[in-house]
Amino acid sequence: MATVATAIVSDLHLGTVSGADLARRPEALERLLAVAEEADRLVLLGDLIELRERPTSAVLDDVAKALTAIGAVTAGKPVVLVPGNHDHQIVAPALERERLAGVGPLAIAGEHPPRPGELADRIAALMPRSELTVAYPGVWLRDDVYATHGHYLDAHLTVPRVECLIAAAVERFGTRLGAAGPESAADYEAIVAPIYSLSHAIAQNARARPVTRRNNLSRHVWTLATGNGGGTADKLRGALVGRAAIPAAVAAINAAGLGPFKPDISSDELRRAGLAAMAEVARRLGVDDGQVIFGHTHRAGPLPADDERDGWLLPGGGRLTNCGSWSYEDVFVDGDGSANPYWPGRVAWLGDDGPPRLDAVLTNGDVAAGRP
Repeated sequence: MATVATAIVSDLHLGTVSGADLARRPEALERLLAVAEEADRLVLLGDLIELRERPTSAVLDDVAKALTAIGAVTAGKPVVLVPGNHDHQIVAPALERERLAGVGPLAIAGEHPPRPGELADRIAALMPRSELTVAYPGVWLRDDVYATHGHYLDAHLTVPRVECLIAAAVERFGTRLGAAGPESAADYEAIVAPIYSLSHAIAQNARARPVTRRNNLSRHVWTLATGNGGGTADKLRGALVGRAAIPAAVAAINAAGLGPFKPDISSDELRRAGLAAMAEVARRLGVDDGQVIFGHTHRAGPLPADDERDGWLLPGGGRLTNCGSWSYEDVFVDGDGSANPYWPGRVAWLGDDGPPRLDAVLTNGDVAAGRP
């Protein structure tokens, strides 16, 4: 029996106003198309399109060329679209229909894939010869491999990112989950769906300035606190923000009952906390005995320099794999090429057996040509 090669890519963020979505640039798109052409099955693992910044119609106009090209090379092949937090609206109408119909708790494995809504139909129309299906919140790619975008981890992340703070407030004051917290996909949706709905609704007004736009606030604070600018003034500001302002703010947040958050926002802590949060999601959804593939944090791994025992192994015996992103973030990418875990343009390859394999698809030249 021939091996089925599945390519998994996450976080393309097509249509972002910043221009960080490299896959809309010719060089990077060509690399992505080569991956899609080589694969027997393509999985688009969340945040395919950026729906938090502008009206959906404008975004679809701008991403049509890239999606049409992907559709051309995947003609006759299965393409699985798993929505994430930035394109949650793709699946939101289907979830609402299920709620109105009294369907039971949201299935974590997509045993009953949601019937696509109008937005999913518009995407499918750009890829008419692909066998496009929508799966949410994830999909079983093998009996032992579950793939999901990973946005549910925000409910457990101890790094005080803006979206995590809002999620904590929604859980604390807007749900009846209690001290046990979320125990199912439906519970996680109760926490995150209101945030995504508001973000999308605001973005539909072309004159509005969505509060989630590019996650600028979280990244700006991180840059200040780490002195990432490199100069003496940057380091002084970083010391002030990182050692004084952030600890004080986090203490107040925890005192309000929204924690526990930690004042450490270093790169190491971002990795550790992200893996711990995703491991908790996998445990609560009952998938931590297999391979779990996710994206969302934009931090790929495990890479050759990573120790699998340092957060990548799951308590149930499985393992995490993060397939990274195709979005250029100069805050995290520091000129050291594909060795950097935030280097854009990675793909996770999955065969009939064994763990996923990560490849860095984009070269230095591809990224230099496409970055904003």
